[in-house]
Amino acid sequence: MEKRQATYGKGAARMAPMEVSVEAGNGRESDWLDDDGRPRRSGTVWTASAHIITAVIGSGVLSLAWAIAQLGWVAGPAIMLLFALVIYYTSTLLAECYRSGDPETGKRNYTYMDAVRSYLPGTKVKLCGVIQYANLVGVAIGYTIAASISMRAIGRADCFHYHDVRGRSGKDECKSSSNPYMIVFGVVQILFSQIPDFDQIWWLSIVAAVMSFTYSTIGLGLGIAQTVANGGIQGSLTGLSVGPGVTSMQKVWRSLQAFGNIAFAYSYSIILIEIQDTVKAPPPSEAKVMQKATGISVATTTVFYMLCGCMGYAAFGDAAPDNLLTGFGFYEPFWLLDVANAAIVLHLVGAYQVFCQPLFAFVEKWAAARWPDSAFIARELRVGPFAISVFRLTWRTAFVCLTTVVSMLLPFFGDVVGLLGAVAFWPLTVYFPVEMYIVQRGVRRGSTRWVCLQMLSAACLVVSVAAAAGSIADVIGELKEYRPFSG
Repeated sequence: MEKRQATYGKGAARMAPMEVSVEAGNGRESDWLDDDGRPRRSGTVWTASAHIITAVIGSGVLSLAWAIAQLGWVAGPAIMLLFALVIYYTSTLLAECYRSGDPETGKRNYTYMDAVRSYLPGTKVKLCGVIQYANLVGVAIGYTIAASISMRAIGRADCFHYHDVRGRSGKDECKSSSNPYMIVFGVVQILFSQIPDFDQIWWLSIVAAVMSFTYSTIGLGLGIAQTVANGGIQGSLTGLSVGPGVTSMQKVWRSLQAFGNIAFAYSYSIILIEIQDTVKAPPPSEAKVMQKATGISVATTTVFYMLCGCMGYAAFGDAAPDNLLTGFGFYEPFWLLDVANAAIVLHLVGAYQVFCQPLFAFVEKWAAARWPDSAFIARELRVGPFAISVFRLTWRTAFVCLTTVVSMLLPFFGDVVGLLGAVAFWPLTVYFPVEMYIVQRGVRRGSTRWVCLQMLSAACLVVSVAAAAGSIADVIGELKEYRPFSG
C-alpha cells in the first residue's frame, strides 16, 4: 500500500487517487480510506475552528488598539466590523471551491493552489503560488519578530519591577536586544518543523488557541483596569490628532497602515483549503462544516478584537502602543504581564507551524516529483509523531534559519504586520475566492451577482493598495534610523 503523503500542500502536482479493491479481503482496508484513497480524515467543526482561531487570533490582536487610535472611535470599530464581514463572506465562497463539481463527491482540491488550478488559467495559478508562499514566508518572519518581542518583554517587566521596588527607574539597565530571543524561537521551530504534516499538529493548534484566549483576556482585563484608574475613557471620535510630532501626512500614512494591521489580524484565507482538507468526509459536506467553523471563528475573534482593541484605546487614547502587552503601556502587575507574554510565545509557536506546514509540504512534494528516485529525499525514520528524513531536516531547518536572520534585520513589529496584511488581503482573501466562485457556480458575466462580486473585489483592491502604501512609508521611515542586527 502506497505510503501516505502530507495531508495537504500538494502544490505543484497532485497524486492520482489510490485504487482500492474491496475484494479478496481488502474490505477492511477501505474502511479507513477516504474517497480519494487517502487515510480517513477525522476533523470536525471544532478542530477546524481551533485551527482557524490559532491562525486568526495571533499577534495581530495586540496592534488593534494602535490601529483604532489612528482611526478613532467612529471609524476604528466600523472598519474592524467591515473587515470581519468581508473575511467571513469570501471565506464561505472559498470553502465552496474545495471540491470541483458535486459538493460531496466531486474531486478534492488539497491546497489553495490546487483550487486555483482547478478553476482558473495557468498564469493566475503561478501568480497565486508566488503571492501565497511569499506571504507565508512573511508571516513566519512576522511571528518570529512578535515572539522575540514578547520574550524580551518578560525580562524587561521583571527588570522594571526589580528596580521599581528599589526606588530606581531602571530605564537604562533594562534595555536588551531581541536577537537572542529570535534565535531561541528559531531553535524551537526547527524541532516542531519536523512534524510531517497538518493532521499531526491538531493538539498544537488547540494549545495555541487556548493561549490566544489567555493573553487576549489578560490584555482586555488590563485595559479595563487602566480605564477605571484613569477615571474615564480616553481617545476621540477621529483618532490621532495632527499637532506637535504628528504631521497631516503622517496622520494619513498611519491611518492607512491601520487598515493593513486590521487586515493582518483577520488573515487566514491562505490556509483555509488546507484546514478544510482535514475535515472528515460527508455528510455533511466539507463546505458546510467549514462555513460553520468560519462563522464560529470569525464571530468569536471579532468579539475579542472589539473588546481588546477598544479597551486598549480607551485606556491609552492616542498614546496606545503598537503592541499592547510589550509596548509597555502596562508595567504592573509584572507577573500577569509575564503570563500574558508567555502565552503569546506559546501561541506563536503553534501559529508558525499552522502557516508554514503548507509551504513545507509544497516544497517536499515538488522535490519528490523532481527527483523520484533520490534516497536523500524519500528515506525517512518515524519516531512517534515525528518523521525524520535528511531532506526534511535540511530544508526545514534552512527555512527557519533564513526567516530568523531576516527577522533580525527587520524587527519592526507594527510596520511588518501592516505590510503583510495589506499585500495579502486583496489577492488571497478576496480576488481569487471571488473568481473561483464565479467559475464554480457559473455566475453569468454582467448579472447582478457578478457585478456585486466585482465591485467588492475592486473596493478591496483600493483598500489593499492604500494600506500597503501606508506601511511602506512607515518602514522607510524606520530604516532611516535603524542599524541591522541592533535588536
